[in-house]
Amino acid sequence: MIKLCLADNHPVVHYGMDSYFKDSSEFNLIGLVNNLDDLIGLLSKKAVNIAIIDLELEGLTSISLLKSLIKDFPETRIVLFTNLSEHIYAPNALKTGISAYVHKSATIDELKNAIQRVDQGEVVISDAVKSNLELLNKGKKSDRLYRKLSSREIEVLRYLSEGKKNKEIAKLLDLNEKTISTYKLRLLTKLHVTNLVDLVNKAKTLDIV
Repeated sequence: MIKLCLADNHPVVHYGMDSYFKDSSEFNLIGLVNNLDDLIGLLSKKAVNIAIIDLELEGLTSISLLKSLIKDFPETRIVLFTNLSEHIYAPNALKTGISAYVHKSATIDELKNAIQRVDQGEVVISDAVKSNLELLNKGKKSDRLYRKLSSREIEVLRYLSEGKKNKEIAKLLDLNEKTISTYKLRLLTKLHVTNLVDLVNKAKTLDIV
């Protein structure tokens, strides 16, 4: 039996997952949590084969934290199940060692299929993400600059788009304000804009936020 846990901020997702898996002979949903601290606590106490995690989970302020989870709990494979744009976030998330990236527009059966494949040792990503990864390797630099944003730059841009100030972002990412200012300048340069308003608008146009 595949032992699962779900880490998601939304009660309706908890309810849906619990309802779907509760009578399963193949899956055992052994825990439902709504923040990163509780997820770490659960993984420390119970053997979990696959953790289904939302990238917008409370406390998961940086994609780099996924690396720590994978390092600290190597027996647990991670399936990201999130609303965040697949073609922007999946490539950087895959670098951390996750096993699957499933967008929340997928059906529950598609999620189930991804979990089964991950349990068999596969890395599961959509054809669209595979195509984007190929573009990263083959496309012209001028055509793919926005795809070359680092995971940290994407995180800073996401928080800027939410209206957070440099000081707030620095605290969330455990960095200093000067570093956040440097990231902002890089973003302006890479996305070919000159001010924060245009930066946020460009991010929305490209589905980065």
